[in-house]
Amino acid sequence: MNYSKVVAIISISQDVLEKVERRLQELQVPGICVTKVKGYGEYANFYSRDWMTTHTRVEIFTRAERAELIAQAIMEAAHTGLSGDGMVAIQPVTKVFRIRRKAEARPDEI
Repeated sequence: MNYSKVVAIISISQDVLEKVERRLQELQVPGICVTKVKGYGEYANFYSRDWMTTHTRVEIFTRAERAELIAQAIMEAAHTGLSGDGMVAIQPVTKVFRIRRKAEARPDEI
């Protein structure tokens, strides 16, 4: 089974995050990881000494054939048309393991 990791860096706005979470639940994505991150890219805070801005990172492990659908759903939900909306990347994953079972994850778990 081929797996992918979808990583999105999106606006820190609670409204945007809730829209993304709702959309992923509609797609029955079985699990996500959300973290607060700092950085700069297309949008930088020039009023800050280090240019850093706060964003939200959403990470999802999924079957490779669902990665594009999930990435599109995130972009639709997070889009405001403003600088700093974020980005989405799809990365290949060789294997996924479940720590509880100490075994490779089954396709129906991802």
